Amino acid sequence: MSKFLWKGLLISPAVLAASLVVSSTALAVEQPVEIATAAQADKLQLAGAATEAAKSETAKPETAEPASLASKSTVETIEKESANLYEGFTNDLIAPVAEQTKAPEVAAADLGETQPAVAPANLSPEQPVAEQIPAVAPANLSETQPLAPLANLNAEKPAPQPDRISQSTDSSTQPQPQSNVLEQINQYSTEGSSSEDAAGQVTSVSQLSDVRPTDWAFQALQSLVERYGCIAGYPDGTFRGNRAMTRYEFAAGLNACLDKVSELIQGGSRNLATREDLASVQRLQEEFAAELATLRGRVDVLEARASELEANQFSTTTKLNGEVIFGLAGIARGDDAEGREADKTTAFGSRVRINFDTSFSGEDLLRTRLQVLNLGSFSTNNTKTAEGELRFNAGPFAEASNTVGLDALLYQFPIGKSTTVILEANAGAADDFVNTVNPYFDGDGSYGALSNFGTRNPIYYLIGGSGIAMRHQFGEKLELSLGYMTGNAADPTRGNGLFNGSYGGLAQLIFTPSDSIALGLTYVNSYNVVTGTGSNASNFPVRLASFGIDSDSNMPVSSNSYGAQASWQLNRRFAIGGWAGYTNQRILSNLTTPTGSVQRGDQKIWNWAVTLAFPDLLKEGNVAGIVVGMEPRVTSSTNRTLPEDKDTSLHVEGFYQFKLSDNISITPGLIWLTAPDHNKNNSDLVIGVVRTTFTF
Repeated sequence: MSKFLWKGLLISPAVLAASLVVSSTALAVEQPVEIATAAQADKLQLAGAATEAAKSETAKPETAEPASLASKSTVETIEKESANLYEGFTNDLIAPVAEQTKAPEVAAADLGETQPAVAPANLSPEQPVAEQIPAVAPANLSETQPLAPLANLNAEKPAPQPDRISQSTDSSTQPQPQSNVLEQINQYSTEGSSSEDAAGQVTSVSQLSDVRPTDWAFQALQSLVERYGCIAGYPDGTFRGNRAMTRYEFAAGLNACLDKVSELIQGGSRNLATREDLASVQRLQEEFAAELATLRGRVDVLEARASELEANQFSTTTKLNGEVIFGLAGIARGDDAEGREADKTTAFGSRVRINFDTSFSGEDLLRTRLQVLNLGSFSTNNTKTAEGELRFNAGPFAEASNTVGLDALLYQFPIGKSTTVILEANAGAADDFVNTVNPYFDGDGSYGALSNFGTRNPIYYLIGGSGIAMRHQFGEKLELSLGYMTGNAADPTRGNGLFNGSYGGLAQLIFTPSDSIALGLTYVNSYNVVTGTGSNASNFPVRLASFGIDSDSNMPVSSNSYGAQASWQLNRRFAIGGWAGYTNQRILSNLTTPTGSVQRGDQKIWNWAVTLAFPDLLKEGNVAGIVVGMEPRVTSSTNRTLPEDKDTSLHVEGFYQFKLSDNISITPGLIWLTAPDHNKNNSDLVIGVVRTTFTF
């Protein structure tokens, strides 16, 4: 122990003072220790001399006056100074202790294990000192921390010749084994070895050169420094707020702040809550006891209800949401595609969708949708053309029923941060994985445009069913979408299945140079699929009967379609957009029936539209929209037996979506078709619609 303490004396004057406090011999002494200067200042007293001196000192009676070079200090004064030394030491005040001792660095020359610990004394003829050091360290130092080895005190330094110190020792007294001062010596010696990283206490945040009033933690740091005084800076006047801290540093800083707060509370500091403040708080609690009890009761009720909901919730992974559409629609005037006056019957129906959205990881989605449609299509019963068909009814040339059916069934999940994969098991559509670049209009019938044509570019309808799709982000401005879907994937018969039946493959690139502008380029390759919009000629394979050809089978066709879409929101209340689409459709076989024939050949089909949107018109959440365009039209055909549209029909649609509440909206609208079925011999059709949408 003496060897370790001796080597600890080589570190700094602060370590010297601490070593005198806790050395094994000092802790063992019951009598006051006399320190005197030796006659020979240039020699160090060895073990034998120290032993003789110790024997002579311990032989003295307890009442003997200790020898002193300047001895007007009483025992009480010496003990008080010693206690101050302890207090300063434990409060990390190394500098004041060093100033008191002012001892030079010393080094031992080849001291063995049996050599006693010695320390130099700052004794001079001008200022003689006599110190009395108590034999036992204060209790609060010996109970807080365990002993720590002084491994870092082994470094030897060259030292000047020390004064001779005589030390008396009571060999019957044992040192205190639980004193924490040794660990503090270790800590202080380590800090002293790196002066660059050592921290010093500051009294004002302005002393920290790298702390600015604009820093996000300035006020918190200012409070800790100026109000509580428990934050230290570095000697170069910096705080280094971005520097990582160790767990030891955090514990030390937190403990310092807690000690300071405790001291302020016990001392009744004005900066903290006073007894009067506490009394005021207590008085307010008594005055508002009834209100507090009411709030407590409400909280208890809410907790009980929350517990009940958790116990009876539908699922921990699945959310239920849905929508209901009430549709009122009728034809006000006009002819159908066959040149006869269209039936002006007004119809009222609905579309109901229930979605079960399930997530297993928080980033994936399994959607199961149930759907009921009971609003019949105008193309089947009234107009005889897919032009102007509504988006929320049974669909082009389809029949409605009140049968609940499985509609969309898909699962999407991310791969990395930029890629999403979508598996479509049933009734998949292009808008499940692509941006159709038609904001405010493409609401899939629930909101926005009322018709199929006004919802999105018709070439998107050439893909649907079951399959797989992928969406990948190239940064923030470029997105690639790929998808493949087939119409009869679940049918294992010949001519059907995943690869042998009807299908559609889509590739799209979306460029968004800003939040208000989007540009899209789309390519679709399809087989035996039609858009369900535009004239009968553009849907020729499934509309043979409209041309007097009686056949139970559809003609095989393939098509390559190209589309360009754009949208630009000029300001908060106005957006403009549109698209253009071209399809090269090829009839793959000849068809001859008793009522007519069709030869192989190609058709060129075009469509275009311009959209105007007025968000928040008259009220926030409302949307007004106008669509003007040409639904798919066969502009040319390579075979005379293939139908071709001689005229051009315009589709003009306007709607105003009025938001009654967050869950209810009403959308009245009007669809005007000039020259229905691209035939100027047919008078214009006007279709009126009122759509009410409920979401939950």
